[in-house]
Amino acid sequence: MLRALALTTTALIAFAAPALAQDAAADRLEEVIVTGSQVRIAAPYAGGQVARGARVGLFGTLSQLDTPFAVTAYTEELARNQQARSVGDVLQNDPAVRVSKGFGNFQELYVIRGFPVYSDDMTYNGLYGILPRQFVAAEFLERVEVFHGATAFLNGAAPGGSGVGGAFNLTPKRAGNEPLTRLTLGLEGGREGYAAADVSRRFGTDGDTGLRLNVARRDGEGAIDDQSRTLSVVGLGLDRRGERARLSADLGWQDHRIDAPRPTVTPTGAVPAAPDASGNFAQPWTYTDEEQLFGVVRGELDLTPDVSAWAAFGGRSGEESNVLANPAAAPDGTTSAYRFDNTREDTVWSGDVGVRADLTTGSVDHRLVASASQVRSKSENAYAFSNFAGFASSLSNPVAVAPPVPDFFVGGDLANPGVTERVDNTSVALADMMTFMDGRLLLTVGARHQSIETRTYAYGSGVPAPAYESDAVTPVLAVVYKPSEWISLYANYAEALVPGQIAPEVVGGVQIDNRGEVLDPFLGEQMEVGLKYDVGRFGGSVSLFRTTLQSAFVENGRFGTNGEQRNQGLEIAFFGEPRDGLRVLGGWTLLDAELTETAGGALDGRAPIGAPELQGNVNVEWDVPAVTGLTLEGRLVYTGEQEVNATNTVQLDSWTRLDAGVRYAFEASGRPLTVRARVENLADEDQWVAVGGFPGANYLTLGAPRTLSLSISAEF
Repeated sequence: MLRALALTTTALIAFAAPALAQDAAADRLEEVIVTGSQVRIAAPYAGGQVARGARVGLFGTLSQLDTPFAVTAYTEELARNQQARSVGDVLQNDPAVRVSKGFGNFQELYVIRGFPVYSDDMTYNGLYGILPRQFVAAEFLERVEVFHGATAFLNGAAPGGSGVGGAFNLTPKRAGNEPLTRLTLGLEGGREGYAAADVSRRFGTDGDTGLRLNVARRDGEGAIDDQSRTLSVVGLGLDRRGERARLSADLGWQDHRIDAPRPTVTPTGAVPAAPDASGNFAQPWTYTDEEQLFGVVRGELDLTPDVSAWAAFGGRSGEESNVLANPAAAPDGTTSAYRFDNTREDTVWSGDVGVRADLTTGSVDHRLVASASQVRSKSENAYAFSNFAGFASSLSNPVAVAPPVPDFFVGGDLANPGVTERVDNTSVALADMMTFMDGRLLLTVGARHQSIETRTYAYGSGVPAPAYESDAVTPVLAVVYKPSEWISLYANYAEALVPGQIAPEVVGGVQIDNRGEVLDPFLGEQMEVGLKYDVGRFGGSVSLFRTTLQSAFVENGRFGTNGEQRNQGLEIAFFGEPRDGLRVLGGWTLLDAELTETAGGALDGRAPIGAPELQGNVNVEWDVPAVTGLTLEGRLVYTGEQEVNATNTVQLDSWTRLDAGVRYAFEASGRPLTVRARVENLADEDQWVAVGGFPGANYLTLGAPRTLSLSISAEF
């Protein structure tokens, strides 16, 4: 299957060769990018699956070739055509990203360049902390922007302590120039119903005011036996376009509950054989439930033709409750689990202000940027465990047991959780993007000073620990050289900043000796060089990178700094519509990751958990010439072998998944209709697809079974 993926990639590029040979200027589509804007987004690229640029932190929107980092922005059209449920489904298209589960529950977790990015460390319209923590529905999103590499300078440190290998910015939907009323009905896995409405209008004499409303509901049992989901989504976006001022406001509400969610599994030795992908070894009394209300307002004002200022402010209020029983599994598939209950309430406020000025000194053009940001959060938590001795069951033949009483190890009041953490992150950044040689050479220098204050409180008693304060400066140096209008060469040096991680209460049924302790922040270093190309209808990139970061995990009952992780590798990506009616999207990532400077050298040279050496994607769409409106699509995903434990004595086998779909767009009674059918895991493979989670943990995630999704959309 790996060879087939490589051959498919080669064949696609070879088939595109005639198009690549065309004159770039003649074939280039009109590009609409308001360089540096904090509000406007880049236009779609040929084929509509990705955009021509993305938001690059405090620099705002930049075109692909002008950005000295590897960035890909996936579009709402791609998500809709693939019937994506969440941001994780969209990220399945990125050859550098793999989707896992975090912290032993049902939070989506994303691994990029071998480092995790927690779902609560994504930005929403440029602000940290605003998005729902566990799961973000696709109906909210106009763009999913993937930034490869360290981003501490561009965005500030991710408050949750991840984002070393990359970052994600989610852009909310906006009203288009044409009125839209789209209604969609669907069915997934045979038993989960779906209904959605997407409505947008523009008002005013010049259409300067826009409104976009999205409402969606999922309900029922999907492809996994006895696992049912209820998801309600409401998203409202407003925007105003003025000659000098631009304003947007977004409000979202998401209520998501899963009953009997199939859990992740912790192996106690060799990896057990993967059970039936449609089976469910969850206890019937388990559930996860979260409700989130969030919003953000962003404005941009042109003070003069060369000077602009912006400001953004947002917040989130969230409630979560879980009753879980995630098993540990022996090599023969027998399991042991205990009950874990927790409740959590979050209040987050986030803000960002800045000014951008363009000026010229001699033959050099400057874009000077200054910004300041702050994220403040308060978390209220409580938990309760049943006896760690647990109860027995099996992955292949699960046994339902009566719910154990969660009174063995208790922290706080589940019905009224107390404050356990307050975080205040502030930063100030300055940068200069200089342009030489009539725009062919761009040099960027800058630095961000960040101050991190964390205060933790004992569960139950609320007794505060000593406040933890630290600061750091994260610089950036980047260069872009464009030898022609369709090629750019780039290089960068950037740093990652991970706020002091907090030692957990329990890992794998063992209480942590230093639970609640805040570690010192980690600084990581990144060096990267790459090449990007864009011949109008087909583009891509090649990049070489090296990232180092201190690593933290549990050893001998304590959570602490245990060496350094060094990840280096090669990324290849391609996208576009090289021929009319043929769209391609995909690439490869080759990764060499290892631990160094570990305690006593015990783990030096070992590979970190959950960092495959090779992974790749190829996604192809073909409009059938003989039938107007008919499109066939297929996606092949390959992930190589992954280490399951720190000593590298147990490995997770490589895996491959094939997805396929068909859609048909036509008119009935003058109304546009689109029917979509898509099958994920077409071969119905039973396979573990990810290992990882909390640092040092090795949760196994079972892949979804063959899943058929059907939908019909009508526009009015």
